[in-house]
Amino acid sequence: MAGTGSSMLYSLLLFIVILSLQEMNRAKLASTEWFTILGGFTSSLLFLTLLTFIGNFQESNGIKTGWGAVILAEVVALIAASTVHRVCITTCFLFSGGLLFELNKISGALLSKTESKAKRH
Repeated sequence: MAGTGSSMLYSLLLFIVILSLQEMNRAKLASTEWFTILGGFTSSLLFLTLLTFIGNFQESNGIKTGWGAVILAEVVALIAASTVHRVCITTCFLFSGGLLFELNKISGALLSKTESKAKRH
């Protein structure tokens, strides 16, 4: 499993790459309805990578991660989505909510798995 330092670096690099590609293809993403939805999805990927970066940064500094990290990552992703198209803001918000829900489910499953391993030993 990757440590917090490498995960933080990879998520920051992925954030920069996704943001750069989104801004380079801004006109294409705003051209049709389906590309506008795709623009919202790529912005939600920005949310996911930035949330990973902020969470790892806070964990490496000993700060408790909370809803502030989620709100900050969501605001940055929505601002990035607004540079593409107005509809991208809505789709980004919806996709980010779905990604956050799934991330919470995966985190809960992994946490319960490690707790059950600790109880056996």
